[in-house]
Amino acid sequence: MGERSSIFDMIGPVMIGPSSSHTAGVVRIARAAIKVLGARPEEAVVTFYNSFARTYEGHGSDKAIVAGLLNYKTDDIRIKESFELAKEAGLKYTFKSIGSAGTYHPNTIKLNLIKGNKNVEVIGESLGGGVINISKVNGFTANISAALHTLIITADDREGSIAFITNIITHDKVNIATMSVSRKGKKDIACLAIEMDSGLKPITLEYMKNLEWVKNVIYIPDIDM
Repeated sequence: MGERSSIFDMIGPVMIGPSSSHTAGVVRIARAAIKVLGARPEEAVVTFYNSFARTYEGHGSDKAIVAGLLNYKTDDIRIKESFELAKEAGLKYTFKSIGSAGTYHPNTIKLNLIKGNKNVEVIGESLGGGVINISKVNGFTANISAALHTLIITADDREGSIAFITNIITHDKVNIATMSVSRKGKKDIACLAIEMDSGLKPITLEYMKNLEWVKNVIYIPDIDM
């Protein structure tokens, strides 16, 4: 996947320290994950991989991930107090670390989030400068930046489904920036992740949710909004 960046990414985000990779990127991964869940979680299992597994405590990534789960932005001064604030909010969390996972990016985090009877798994990578890549959602490849309006649809793998969905989107006059497709197997369940330059109308989302072959629709506005 080609990395998407701009001059603003190179300058870095407005953030609470110590570093954009260990703080800003981590906050943004967590905020993207709670958008996938659709709510602030009641429980979270956070797994740090590779470099993050060795440095997450010393560099404050543990506080940053909890702050993101509370939906704080990268420049929120409450990041440093996130453990205490999570306790007040009733958020339960567990940290795990795996120091050697060769298939993962050096700065990778897996989030397993629970809210009531709903649970999601999100894997994110902190690429530097606050830029992130959400590589997987619920086991499907996504490769989304969470910097644009994002649509994630899980549906039956059937002929013409991608063309049908993209045709629906064009009625809202949105421009597709990126699109990826992942599936469990031929004619099984597939996942379509689309990043767009502008948002979708509520009626468009409702229509897609009611298609009989669509299993789930997740819509994520720009997470920094």
